[in-house]
Amino acid sequence: MSFNHRKSVTFRLAQAARAHRTRAGVHLGRIGLHPGQEVVLKALEAEDGQSMSELAAALVVQPPTVTKMISRLGAQGLVTRQVSASDGRLARVYLTDLGRERLAAIDTAWKRVEKEALAGLDEKDRKRLRKLLRMVERNLLPAGEADEAEDEEIPDELAAQPVL
Repeated sequence: MSFNHRKSVTFRLAQAARAHRTRAGVHLGRIGLHPGQEVVLKALEAEDGQSMSELAAALVVQPPTVTKMISRLGAQGLVTRQVSASDGRLARVYLTDLGRERLAAIDTAWKRVEKEALAGLDEKDRKRLRKLLRMVERNLLPAGEADEAEDEEIPDELAAQPVL
């Protein structure tokens, strides 16, 4: 008998990830963003003025992907690239005022997707699911990167915030 991939955990995980991206796209589309663009803005919120290579590393994507994303976000007026005063070969990316304003809407969209995705799960199940997904992520990361994987717990008060 052949392997029934449709009953595998990894198939379900891939399907859930696909559904999540689609639903996130709906919410992000309402604020003028495409999935993936919001993580660039959130990365700049955490550390504004990153270089393209720093952003690529932070987002775990290839540099040409970041270049395309920054170009599109720049065209929307959400980020700006500035050549470094000390090294003319280096450009740093900064949030604009409009980009900073958009961060609150991103948080609201993420909270909505979280609420929709986890409907029917109690807090104990949510914590267990987060833990299991972190384990799966670490298992799939290349050797050495698993130790560097983020291990942040979402504070209960943040996770339980109502979505507007």
